[in-house]
Amino acid sequence: MKTRREFIIQTGTLAASALLFQSCSPSRKEENMGLQLYTFRKEMEADPMGTLKKIAEIGIKQIESARSDLGHYYGLTAKAMKTACNDLGMTLRSGHVHLDEKWEQTMEEAVESGQEYIICSTMPTEGQTVDNYKRVAEAFNQAGEQCKKLNLKFGYHNHEYEFESENGQVLYDVLLDNCQADLVHMELDLGWTIVAGKDPEDYFTRYQGRFPLWHLKDMDMAKRESTEFGKGGLDIAKMLSLKKQSGVKYIFIEQEEYESTPLESMKHNMDFLNKL
Repeated sequence: MKTRREFIIQTGTLAASALLFQSCSPSRKEENMGLQLYTFRKEMEADPMGTLKKIAEIGIKQIESARSDLGHYYGLTAKAMKTACNDLGMTLRSGHVHLDEKWEQTMEEAVESGQEYIICSTMPTEGQTVDNYKRVAEAFNQAGEQCKKLNLKFGYHNHEYEFESENGQVLYDVLLDNCQADLVHMELDLGWTIVAGKDPEDYFTRYQGRFPLWHLKDMDMAKRESTEFGKGGLDIAKMLSLKKQSGVKYIFIEQEEYESTPLESMKHNMDFLNKL
C-alpha cells in the first residue's frame, strides 16, 4: 500500500511527464509549421487526396499550394482543396501563383479556397535592373490593393537571383524599399537566401516584421540544392529563434531534392524539428 508521500511523488512525476510530452508535441511546439506542396509535386499530381492524407499523418497542420500543370490545386477545385484539407485537420493558408493574364481568375480561386495568402512565386518580368525592380514593386502594390479588397494578402517569394546587385544596390532591397509593407507580404526563402550569400537575420533586423511567411529549406551549399534538415548550411535552430523579430506567422517546409522520397525526407525533417 502506497504512503501519502509516495502517492504525491508518483502523481507529481506523472504530471511532469505529461507536461513534457505536451511541450514536445509537434502540434503544440510548432503549430504554425506547414508544408509547401511543391515538395510532393509528382505525388500530388498523381493522387492529391491520398497524398494529402499521408502529409496529415506526419503531423503537418498548415498547407501552401503551388501552381502546376493541373492548376493551382493539382487538379482539384479550390473548394475541393479547402474541404480536403479541413477534413484532414489541416488548413490551406497560402498558394504560389503567377502574376499574369489569368490574375483575376487566380484571385477568385484563392477566395473560394479560403486561403489567407496568395504569393507570386517568380519575378513577373525579366531584367535584373533597379528600374525593373521598381516597376515590379509598383505592380506588386497594385496587386496587393486588389487582394486587400477581397480579404486576401498578396506576397512575393524569392529565389537567389533577387540578391544580385546593380551599381551597388541589392535588387531584393530595392523591392522591399518600394513595396508597401501593408500590401506586399514577403515570404523569405531561407535556403535561397543563404545560397545567395546573404544572412536572413540581417533582413529580419533591417526589415523587422516584413516576413510573415518563410520557406524553411536547408541547402547543400556545394550542390546549390535542397537537402534534409541538418545536412546543409542553414542554422535552423538559430532561424527559429528569430521568429518574433521577422514577424513570421507561418513556416512552410519545402524540399525539392531528396535522398529517397519526399515522404521519408519530410519524416526526417519533422523528427529533426521535434528534437531541437
